Amino acid sequence: MTAPPLPPPPPEDPRPRPPHTPPDARHPDRPARGAYSVTNLLIAVCCALFVLGPASGLNPLYGTGDALLQAQTAYFARWGVIPRDLWAGHPAAWLTPLTALFVHGSWLHLLGNALFLHVFGGMAEARMGRPAYTVFFLVTGYLALLGYAAAHAASGQTLVGASGSISGVLGAFLYLFPRARVTSLFPFLFFLPLRFPAWVVLLFWFALQWLAAQRDPAGPGVAYLAHVIGFALGFLYAWARHRPATVEVTRGNAPATEGESQP
Repeated sequence: MTAPPLPPPPPEDPRPRPPHTPPDARHPDRPARGAYSVTNLLIAVCCALFVLGPASGLNPLYGTGDALLQAQTAYFARWGVIPRDLWAGHPAAWLTPLTALFVHGSWLHLLGNALFLHVFGGMAEARMGRPAYTVFFLVTGYLALLGYAAAHAASGQTLVGASGSISGVLGAFLYLFPRARVTSLFPFLFFLPLRFPAWVVLLFWFALQWLAAQRDPAGPGVAYLAHVIGFALGFLYAWARHRPATVEVTRGNAPATEGESQP
C-alpha cells in the first residue's frame, strides 16, 4: 500500500519584503509590529528622559516652585539649541542639535511627537531598514534644527524637541506610501475619525506648517520652520534613495506598487 502523493507547496509571494521585517499574521501586507524596534526605542527614550527630567515635574529631585523653574531653565539651556551660542563658536554647542532631539518642553509636546512617530515611523523604518532609518532620523533632525538656528542666528531662545526628525519621517512617508490610508481627526469636523490617503493628510499638514513658518517669530513658541526643513529633507532623501518597488502580478502584466499598506 503506497501513501498518497504530497500536495505541491504553495506558491511563494512574489512581492519583495524589506530586510528584517517579518510579516504580521493578521495583516500579511505589512511588517510585524516587532519590526519597528528603532521607532519604539526612540519613543521610549524620549518618554523616559522627559519623565526623569525636570520638565515633567514628576522628579522630586528637582524640587517645586521656583527651584523647579530654575532647574527647567538650566536643563533646557544645557541640552537645547541656542542659536546665538551655536554661531558664537562654542564647540560644545554643535552637539546641542543632536541632544535637543531627545528633550521636550511639555507633556503635550512629548505626546504629540510620540503619536506622529508611532503612526508614521514604523513603516518608514521597515522600508529603509533599521540602521539607515536611525541615521536618517538623527541627521534630519540635526539639520532641521541647524536650519532654524541659521534663520534666527541672533536668538537667545532655546529650541528643543524631535519635531524636525519626525517631520522628516512624514516627508519620507509621503514619498514612500502616498496612498496609505491614515485616520485623522479634524477639529472643524467635531473630531470625527476620517480616513484619507496619506498624501492628502501630509500635504495639508505641510501647508499649515509652511503658512505658520512665514510669520514664525524667533521667540518662544513652535519652531514651524524646523518642521518645514525636516519635511523637505525627508521627502528629498526618500526620493533620492528609495524608489517605489514594483513587481509583476500573476494575473496580468500590470505592475503593483509594493508597500501601500495601512499604518
